Amino acid sequence: MTNLERLKMEISNISFTDEQLTVFLAENGLNSTDTYNANDKAQYKAILKTALSILEAVANDVNLMKNFKLDDMSIMDFHSNLMERINYLDRKIRNMIDDEVGSDGATFTYMFSD
Repeated sequence: MTNLERLKMEISNISFTDEQLTVFLAENGLNSTDTYNANDKAQYKAILKTALSILEAVANDVNLMKNFKLDDMSIMDFHSNLMERINYLDRKIRNMIDDEVGSDGATFTYMFSD
């Protein structure tokens, strides 16, 4: 399975072209044609960051919000669910432990940001 195929699993039912998905992957340091390694935590984190970027792109598309219709789901429901998913992915990514460990075995994290 390639990184592109794994990303498509993460964002099922969201329509972007393969070229667009390749750009999203490249922006997060991944090559779309490389083999996905499920044991590589850094690669998994990059896939999640890419999915987050895609969901944020969907949330920023005003035309999609205006034209969204699905049976009994309103635009407000769609937006609320989308924002919940974005927040969930953001928390999940921030809580993942980085493999970047210092020589003394300690990790460095930023507790505060601007």
